Amino acid sequence: MIRPVRSEIEAAGHLGHVYASRRAPVAGDPDTALRDPAVVLVHGIGVSHRYLRRLHGALAESVDTYSIDLPGFGATPRPDHTLPVADHASYILGAMEQLGVLDFVLVGHSMGAQFAIEAARQQPERIPYVVLMGPVVDSKRRTVAQQALALGRDSLFFESPSSNALVFSDYIRCGPSWYLKNLRVMMEYPTEQRIAEVAAPVLVVRGANDPVASADWCRRLAERATGRLAEIPGTGHVVQHNRSAEVAEAILSFAGLPGRATGAARQEFKA
Repeated sequence: MIRPVRSEIEAAGHLGHVYASRRAPVAGDPDTALRDPAVVLVHGIGVSHRYLRRLHGALAESVDTYSIDLPGFGATPRPDHTLPVADHASYILGAMEQLGVLDFVLVGHSMGAQFAIEAARQQPERIPYVVLMGPVVDSKRRTVAQQALALGRDSLFFESPSSNALVFSDYIRCGPSWYLKNLRVMMEYPTEQRIAEVAAPVLVVRGANDPVASADWCRRLAERATGRLAEIPGTGHVVQHNRSAEVAEAILSFAGLPGRATGAARQEFKA
């Protein structure tokens, strides 16, 4: 893996962190200036880039890869007010523009799927492909109690010790007050309506055992986006940590990017 380099970037009036793994240019290669689009990874509520590290590493073997810690998450300064989904999307777009990354495949996990949808709506010309991993919030389960129950089931029965350790240690760092403020934002965002306004092709990825992003919900989102659904067997909500190789393959194949293919994830594609 190309070791990520952290940059502290202020964009859209807020401060966040971007972790970049860029491939070195090949001397004398005329295609260096015509690189494939980069892949940008965005975390969900309460967490950070840390649970994206395995996926970041798998993707960085083939393409320029960036992971973002949004303002108020991970080790970034907390804004003086809760940001709506649109503001996080503006941060993603502004931060990547400052890094000179003008077009990219945008990948969001959980609440990060909402940020990805919104960024693709704001500047569709910059985002040729959108990938939503374990997207929220299921329109048939729109209460906090239902979401909490699903998350509890996931952590107890379908996650690995390492994924639980990453997620819950980040939750502690986030703190209950900031988490709950952002939870309200997450619950109010109409994912199923906004996804229909995304012009780019959309891939929805879920762990086959994920109780948070159900098969029915993910299938409905894919249909509204005229997208595709990929189910990764043997894992739950934090699919990108527990099955990083399969998820990386699904993303690269979907976006037509170079990479090593095993065929495991591709067999899971559904129209």
